[in-house]
Order: sequence, then C-alpha cells, then structure tokens
Amino acid sequence: MEPNRDINIDTKTMQLEIIRPFAEITFAHELLALQKFDQNEKPNVWKLSPKAIMLYMLGTKLPDGTSISPKYFGDKKILELSIATLLSDRALLLTGLPGTAKTWVAEHLTAAICGNSSLLIQGTTGIHEDHLRYGWNYASLIANGPSEEALIPSPIMSAMRTGQIVRIEELSRIPTETQDALITILSEKVLPVIELNKQVQAVKGFNLIATANDQDKGIYEMSSALKRRFNIIVMPLPSTLEEEVRIVDFRVKQMEQLLEVSLPKIKEKQMEQLVTIFRELRVGKTNDGKQKLKPTEANLSPAEAISILHHARIHGHYFNHNLIPIELIVPGIINIIQQSENKDYYCLEEYNELVIKKRLDWKEWYLAFKNVL
Repeated sequence: MEPNRDINIDTKTMQLEIIRPFAEITFAHELLALQKFDQNEKPNVWKLSPKAIMLYMLGTKLPDGTSISPKYFGDKKILELSIATLLSDRALLLTGLPGTAKTWVAEHLTAAICGNSSLLIQGTTGIHEDHLRYGWNYASLIANGPSEEALIPSPIMSAMRTGQIVRIEELSRIPTETQDALITILSEKVLPVIELNKQVQAVKGFNLIATANDQDKGIYEMSSALKRRFNIIVMPLPSTLEEEVRIVDFRVKQMEQLLEVSLPKIKEKQMEQLVTIFRELRVGKTNDGKQKLKPTEANLSPAEAISILHHARIHGHYFNHNLIPIELIVPGIINIIQQSENKDYYCLEEYNELVIKKRLDWKEWYLAFKNVL
C-alpha cells in the first residue's frame, strides 16, 4: 500500500505543549501583575504578601485592569489559617474527602508564595525513606564511595536548601513508618546525611504542605508525633447548592479554555440537576430535608461532576452534533458508582424511583437512569 505523501510532519519543528503546566506557569500573568501591585509587607523570601495571596486565591480586579481569576470559592478563613500556618514553625496538612480542592489549594498557595510548585512527592504505598530524604547515584557510589556528587536530593532536601515549599500529595497513602521520617525534618528543620557525616539545615522560607484523604480506602494512620508537627485543616464540601453549582460551572468553563476548542454549553438547569443528585446521594436526604435516602459510598464530589460535564461536552461536540442530552451525562455517574460497592447501584435505583420519577421536568433523567440500571 502506497504511503500518503500528502502528510508531511516535521517532528523537529513540531511545537509540543505541556498538558498541565504548573500553576506558576498557567497563571504567570496574574502573579506578575500582583507582584507589581503588591505594596504590603512581605515575609522573608515570599514573592507576595499574605494579603496579595488572598487576592490571588479569591479573585479580584487590579487597578491596571488585570482580572485575577478565583482559585477557591469556600470560606476565606480556611485560606487565612493556611497562610498563617505556613508562616509559623508548623507544616500544613489539608485533609478531607476527595474532591474538596486540597491539591488545587496546595499548588496555588505554593505558586503564590515561592513561585515554584514543582517540588512535589506523590504519596503511594511504594514510597520509602529515600524518596523523602535523599538517594544515591549507585554507579558513582560504587566507583567513588559516598560524596556530594553521588547524592541525589529529594524534593524535600531541595526545598530545605533553597527556602521553598515542598508538597506531599496523599500523605496518608505512605506507610506509617515511612511517614515518621518527616518528624525530625519538621521539628528540627534538619535532615541528617549519615553517610557524609553532615546535615542539611533548612533556610528561611522552607515549609511543607501535605494533603490527605481522611475517609478513603487503603490509607495509613498518622502517628501522634507526626500529627503534632502539622496544623491540620479540614477542607469542607460546598455548604450550599448554589456554591457548588458556581464551582462546577467555573471549572467546566476553565477546562474548555485549556482544551482550546469551542464546546457546546451545558444548560444551567442540567448542571443544577446533576449537582442536586450528587448532594442528595452524598448526604442521604433530599435538599428540602423531607425525604431520607440511602447514601452512596461513591465519591460524588464537585471534582467528579466537573469531569462528567467536561466529558459530556466533548462527546456532544464531536459525536452528537453539538447537543448534550442527559443520556451523555448519566454514563459518567454510572462509572463513578461502578467504582464503589454493588449496593450503590441499589441506592441509585431507589433514588431514581422514589425521588427523580416524582419530580417535574426530571423525566429525561428518570428514563436515562432507567435504561442503564
């Protein structure tokens, strides 16, 4: 078969674009504008003052016309406590259910404070102390023995040397005995390198932000000694339907901008109905409090709602003539339910018959669920 000679791809000149740049790259124009505008007192080595960081996180419009997009829609007290913690001698632990913006807040706080959110450790059961402290280039180690040249610093050691903030994602997925390697680092701000008979002492600006899902499966308990080194802040789910709809709407539009494709719009009513389903199945009762329901164990968070709607928009754009019927949204909900226990199927089926079926203007939802349950 003859090759298609009309296609000519020059891989040398092809521009590759990072799928998800770090926050300080994506929002560089906002951070730069805030640095120029910021006349408030800045802590040592911080890029922005605490007040300017609050503006970055909550959103505003600067005197020069620059729009600062909101990064967090919840209680501003949570941000104030987080920023104050990072100025103290304690590390910050953001905990809560999946989808409560823990990672998002941690990354943006780090970007605003030190302009570098790339010092990151992803917690897993396979993490051991070397990942938290330091490792070795074994070829150099065998040839020349322990030396500075053979030492491979962890993100934590790099942050200590440069006075920056390091992030640990999913701290509770790291085995407890490995977690405890952080105790000396957080309490004494020192990382001993026994093989070189020396120690790395943290310089001003160093701190640590960790995130953890406190009710997820497959997590490890933190020791009391390590907990005392953190200021623990629980990230709540949105308190009202309106707040949750606003979060979902903002992030869905933001994801479209990253895709750089004009996608069909989700109807406001569809979005509100999806968020209503999630909220009612999460708490086990209808929004008006009149009917109790069996709550699901599945993670029906705002993050999942955002993902479902973004996928439905893409599907509708490419395969359904730019239309987004409920039938394109329901499979995403079923996919989340499948990740949990079988009883969640019965919870959803019962919810469909007892609640959705009786609601006006919800017939499309009822039939779509009926076809797949």
